[in-house]
Amino acid sequence: MEILEHTPDVLTIQEAAETLKLSIPAMQSLIDDGKIEHLEIAGQTLIFKPFLVNYFEKLCKACYTESADALKEPQRYLENYIEQSDNLPSEGDTTMAKYKINQPVMINGEKHWITANSMQEFTDKITKLLEMPQDRGKHQFSDYAWNWFEIYSKPNVETSTATTYKRQIRLHLVPAFEGLAVEDITVDDVQRLFNGMSGAKATKDKARMVLNQILDAAVEENLLSTNPLKSRRLKITGKASKATDPYTVEQMRYLVQHIGDVQEPVDRAYLALQALHPLRLEEVLGLAPEDIDTGNMTIHIRRAVTHPTRNQPEVKDTKTESSHRGVGLSSLALPYLQIPTPEAGKFLFGGDKPLSYSQVRRMCGRIQRDTGFSENITPLRFRTTVLTDMYDQTKDIKLAQAAAGHTTSAMTLKYYVKGRETSTKAAAAVDKLYSA
Repeated sequence: MEILEHTPDVLTIQEAAETLKLSIPAMQSLIDDGKIEHLEIAGQTLIFKPFLVNYFEKLCKACYTESADALKEPQRYLENYIEQSDNLPSEGDTTMAKYKINQPVMINGEKHWITANSMQEFTDKITKLLEMPQDRGKHQFSDYAWNWFEIYSKPNVETSTATTYKRQIRLHLVPAFEGLAVEDITVDDVQRLFNGMSGAKATKDKARMVLNQILDAAVEENLLSTNPLKSRRLKITGKASKATDPYTVEQMRYLVQHIGDVQEPVDRAYLALQALHPLRLEEVLGLAPEDIDTGNMTIHIRRAVTHPTRNQPEVKDTKTESSHRGVGLSSLALPYLQIPTPEAGKFLFGGDKPLSYSQVRRMCGRIQRDTGFSENITPLRFRTTVLTDMYDQTKDIKLAQAAAGHTTSAMTLKYYVKGRETSTKAAAAVDKLYSA
């Protein structure tokens, strides 16, 4: 039929009404009365071209039998378009079965081209598309990362950890994925991030740890099928972090001999505690007068003081459960400790408020000046030095682990016990054994 020759394969009610020269209410009436078939797809009424062919076939048959019911308003509108009966499908015609559909359909705002050889096949394909997860739109990485940080990370980690995470997102992750949606991030994009980062591998590992949590969240939300960071192709390389070297035995002997040369009493007490015990700086800053038990020669580690925003101290629990411990008090330190009377809320260093990092740096500078020490006074080096010599003298890794407050002895051996023996001594030990 000429009227349907250029008609789309799938029409809306409005398009079908325009094709048949009907009003929309009249078209709707034909649908409601079941005279024109239709399908409800994605909440929209759709009329397929074969349905209109079928309607015309019935209409023409009604004309030949002069059926009064068929000669109503639709007939008046369509009388100029009905062709001779030899151009219409016959009752046994297979036009409907052979009719091929090739039509775009909008589902959830996305166009899909559907090709089918029958209405049943077309309907099945539409049904499968409707069963697929709806496209909720792409998520810009920057927005997604900050949302993850504010809701899932920041409220549930230590302030210092949150500060580190925030720094990684701001300095590395957001610039690397600028303009990219989370759904579009590939292994190539992640590899380019780490290729473009300079510095030690430990620095890259901090960014990797944060990115991994963000992408894992995206996988959980079905925004990504897999986490690109899990790919075996990915290579994260970089310079090894500089190890913290212990002070030499000679340097430590020099410092111990010159503690009395330090002018300020608080500086002397700090050097005596920090240099002679395997304590973290935050543990020393968290000490209260009552934590120094001179009767039992024990230092009780009960809290820590961190500075997540540099010079704003934050009092918190110890780093781990193992860090909450008792450490033997050195008899060499005892003469330099002037322990004030215990008072609630007071700190051994700082009184009402713990010392800041800036105050500690200035104190270390004064100690170096007063003692005439040749190198910088560095709190972390003291911890490494004491643990190294403690193990070197006792060969008891469990003892060193407990003093360090580590969860595992592997941590103590890997990062803090450096060993004092030289390769010459190692060779001499072998020679002694094999020559016996």
